[in-house]
Amino acid sequence: MSTPGIAVSDGNKLAWMLEDLNVAGVRFAVLLSDDGLRIAQVGEISVDDAERFAAASSGLRSLGKALGEFCGAANTVRQNMTEYDDGMIFITAAGEGALIGVSTTTQVDVSLIAHRMNELALRVGRELGSLPRQR
Repeated sequence: MSTPGIAVSDGNKLAWMLEDLNVAGVRFAVLLSDDGLRIAQVGEISVDDAERFAAASSGLRSLGKALGEFCGAANTVRQNMTEYDDGMIFITAAGEGALIGVSTTTQVDVSLIAHRMNELALRVGRELGSLPRQR
């Protein structure tokens, strides 16, 4: 079983970029590719769970894209926010082919998290970008 937190040896070298999301109410943050592969994570989540979270986040993002046409022509998804009984999941684009996913408790400032995620995506979008997999 994997241990939660930052571990450079497991391919988590980009976790430092997610440290700006370490605010009250955030359980963890995961940097992932658009196709659902974990790139890095911070917070109380194991590598195995971060990989599952990345895959599910990519799927949720795809559903958001499918619904975009109902908001008008040529809409792209800016951010997904899903509220649950015990918290929220945020997913935001972060550079070409990359996403940031965040899990929170119910005791979180939603506008602060959304703002921090968008700031992070703008500031380091080039570094966060990941190319699509090639055959």
